[in-house]
Amino acid sequence: MRLSYSKGTIIIHGDIPTPYGQWDPRVRAYRAPAYCYRDIVRYLERSKIPFKDEVLKPISPQQFSGSVELYPFQKEAFERWMDNGCWGTICIATAGGKTFIGLKAIEVLRKSTIILAPTLALIDQWMERLEKILGINAGILGGGKADIKWVTVSTYDSAYIRAEELGDKFELLIADEAHHIFAPAYCHIAEIFAAPYRMGLTSTLHRSDMRHLDAPRLIGGVVYEATHDDLAGVYIAPYEHKRIYVDLTPEEREEYDRLWKIYTSFLEKHGIRMESNKDFQKLIAMSATNPEAREALLARAKALKIALNSESKMSFLKEQLKSSNEKTIIFTLHNSLVYEISRRFLIPAITHETSEEERKIILEKFKSGEYKAIVTSLVLDEGIDVPDASRGIVLAGYGSPRQHIQRLGRLLRKREGKRAILFEIISRETKDVDFSRRRRMK
Repeated sequence: MRLSYSKGTIIIHGDIPTPYGQWDPRVRAYRAPAYCYRDIVRYLERSKIPFKDEVLKPISPQQFSGSVELYPFQKEAFERWMDNGCWGTICIATAGGKTFIGLKAIEVLRKSTIILAPTLALIDQWMERLEKILGINAGILGGGKADIKWVTVSTYDSAYIRAEELGDKFELLIADEAHHIFAPAYCHIAEIFAAPYRMGLTSTLHRSDMRHLDAPRLIGGVVYEATHDDLAGVYIAPYEHKRIYVDLTPEEREEYDRLWKIYTSFLEKHGIRMESNKDFQKLIAMSATNPEAREALLARAKALKIALNSESKMSFLKEQLKSSNEKTIIFTLHNSLVYEISRRFLIPAITHETSEEERKIILEKFKSGEYKAIVTSLVLDEGIDVPDASRGIVLAGYGSPRQHIQRLGRLLRKREGKRAILFEIISRETKDVDFSRRRRMK
């Protein structure tokens, strides 16, 4: 028997079927998805069937001399992953040092490695730590760069585009913010890569579309879990979370109620109950052919914008910025509010429209203390490490527990004497209250 790799699949040459392959008459051999490679090898070894393995063509190894020191909880997480055959997902709250566990896997296994990250900021962080801690000059794939090395850090987008080409080049796959890998497109990365060693890193694996249930098949189920409450005060900074309720102005309230009534009246008229994301998707589909449904959706969007971007929230922000000089990250949802805050308070803004060069300059000046506050929409929910940022102000967000955990985690890097505080500003008697409640769900 002989195993080889072909465009995201394993070709099983020889007239012996396995539980993973299907006969392909085009090549007169059995063919299986590349992610089954690990299990195919195990099956053949258990069955004592001799075979020649030509699947992986790993990139030549690079010498390095660094070593990773882990906290006890990180060491336990890493050992559980090793005991599970170097396969599985580690869920540790943001600021808990998940990156270091990935670095430890590279140090111990010494295998060609691809690291997947959702943002350029996270790629920068991985590149910096690989060089500083392990002395590895890693390759980078994404942001207009395509430098493939023994250890390569890639965006999910770039890895998806080149998955068939790179699928046999890496033995270890590390999926940072691993919940992304279950997205409808990105799951093909996990399916097409043959990497027999896989590590998922995330603060919480759960996705509202339930696609995380594919974890055991693609990267392995959860082998270790630690929350902010498990780590606070010892491994991450102690923190306080305050919810502040504010009122809409009379004008905002009148307009919000009018718009929301248009939306809810349509739902009542058509007997539609919003009990899940699928129900909302049905409404969106209906709006393509039904002008009344489209009007209802637009009214809902306008009402939400009033609630999430209310003037009372801006007044609270103004008082907070005047009362303290603490290093502050301001989170909101819409870019329009980001730029309004930036103009009104002369605060640097980071959105998906910010260039890579400008983003790096802003973050460096924020880390150095030259900037005391930055405002962002969604792009910093993942991938910013600022040890002395101690105050967060959430003006608006989705009803997502993960988003809440990630935003809180931006503030919890440990520093002597630090106590973090996260303000969540909520407009009373609006959908904003429901979003806040859903963010608290585990």
